[in-house]
Amino acid sequence: MEILWFLIATGLLAAVIGPYVMRRRGGIRQVAPGSPDAADPAAYGFVLQEELDIRLPGPDQDLLDVLDVVQHTQDWRAAAQLLAGTGKDGEVRWQRVQAFAGAASLELQRRPGVGGAWLRAWRSDAPKDAGGAAVHAEFLVQQAWRSSAAGTDDFRIILEEARTVCGEAALLAPGDPVPYITELAVARGLAYPPERFDQLWAKVIDRAPAHMGAHLAALHYWCEKWHGSREEADHFATTAAARAPRGSLLAALPLFAVYEHLPEVNLVQGFYQSAVVGKAVEGALFAVHAARPDDPMLAHVRHLLILFLVRQERWAEAMNQLVQVDGHVGALPWTLEGDPAQVYAVYRALAVAGYEANGGNPATLPR
Repeated sequence: MEILWFLIATGLLAAVIGPYVMRRRGGIRQVAPGSPDAADPAAYGFVLQEELDIRLPGPDQDLLDVLDVVQHTQDWRAAAQLLAGTGKDGEVRWQRVQAFAGAASLELQRRPGVGGAWLRAWRSDAPKDAGGAAVHAEFLVQQAWRSSAAGTDDFRIILEEARTVCGEAALLAPGDPVPYITELAVARGLAYPPERFDQLWAKVIDRAPAHMGAHLAALHYWCEKWHGSREEADHFATTAAARAPRGSLLAALPLFAVYEHLPEVNLVQGFYQSAVVGKAVEGALFAVHAARPDDPMLAHVRHLLILFLVRQERWAEAMNQLVQVDGHVGALPWTLEGDPAQVYAVYRALAVAGYEANGGNPATLPR
């Protein structure tokens, strides 16, 4: 057990620890590289760490194809066409808006003054295009959080511009919840008072009452580190879970509330076996089992479950989640790290080692 907390606390490279973990009397210890007893994630068909896709939580081939076209040609029209054909009544549009905005933001970060030119051209050439306005608003939000410290003048200026563009996007696409969901992040950064936040939230749920992505964005506002408390975040999450229609992933929201209030460094071994964590994990597992296989938010829940199931030493259950999402790591908790693929690979290696330490092998893992 000690090595688990040591690895988590220090964030060792998965490429370093992967070959060293092995099974021994139901526990996990380090062994020499190349040992025949070393646990090997590749034996389970898992993707190499350097090939993990950090852009998305799960597959969306249409989006990836369009992203490749846009970034290679710097022509925005394929992106506009994809968003125009994406319905407003689900989670996919929100995820695609985030992905396009994130791609432009990362381009600009890597090539200041030049990167993301296709988004600027999109807004200039088609100022009335609803998709372009939605992506622009999300781009500004991501730029604020990525390039400026919260509370600084630059941060506020960018978010105030984002709020204006959110309004433009909402006017261009009546009934679309995405501009209002994007403004939830603006509300958090600009410290909307609760009354104003509630008014914004009402606009969201009027359009998409069971939108998981919207609830995750709102949950951040109510967390202790922003404008609420543990109690308020828990109340928001448990209320949404209780009201969730059958098959909705909102039943997993309490697990996200628990995650948002984890201590910075937690070395208390019993914490992850506590009733609060256990109940939240079981709720998330129930949500995963009841959800549609094609629910676009399913991968988000599975990724967070991997972290908690590994820390609870529920190796087989962690492996069951891993085989469903492996290959894509663009989701919490990995995206909060400097190298999402590295951190994901650490947890994956630990799950494989724990699974084999308790008698598992590739042949016994259901797929």
